[in-house]
Amino acid sequence: MPALLPNLSYEDAARAGGARVIAGIDEVGRGPWAGPVVACAARLIGPAPEGLHDSKKLTAARRAALVPRLMACCEVGFGAADVAEIDRLNIRQATHLAMRRAVAALPQRPDFLLIDGNDRPTWVDCPHRTIIGGDAVSLSIAAASVLAKTRRDQGMVALAQQHPGYGWERNAGYGTKAHQDGLRNFGVTQHHRRSFAPIRKILCREG
Repeated sequence: MPALLPNLSYEDAARAGGARVIAGIDEVGRGPWAGPVVACAARLIGPAPEGLHDSKKLTAARRAALVPRLMACCEVGFGAADVAEIDRLNIRQATHLAMRRAVAALPQRPDFLLIDGNDRPTWVDCPHRTIIGGDAVSLSIAAASVLAKTRRDQGMVALAQQHPGYGWERNAGYGTKAHQDGLRNFGVTQHHRRSFAPIRKILCREG
């Protein structure tokens, strides 16, 4: 039996309930040791491009090819929380902040939100639905997933040019061997999340 692809069933259900401005929300970057967490809110205003799927199931080249087509068929808002906010708030609350900023950046205020995962941010005050694995079943969330990941990956490539040696252009700040080797060789940068245990341990040893 072929795997199901993201579709508009959740969007159609929201529309049947009276919603008119329906946006999907997803985030990327909760787990890395460095860099911001980035969120995207996407509202489809035209047919979704063929091949749109959960960003984790697409190659980087495929995601990059989808971006201009998504920008042409979606209203989009991006939001981020930087390392200082992550360390001050904790990663969960920083993620919620990035998502709030993404929704606020949309051209129109949504009257229904489709949220990837099962963690509803406290600021959500309109009808909504949380969907575990939403980026694999909802086209709106899949669009947000691809756009958020592409935006964050591009940012990490830019940071890698400023701080070579950690492999951020390949690992996006996750704790790979190359990243661990970079920390041993070059130490902790201002872009590392000091509240995360692996970075905190290095700083404690150095202190």
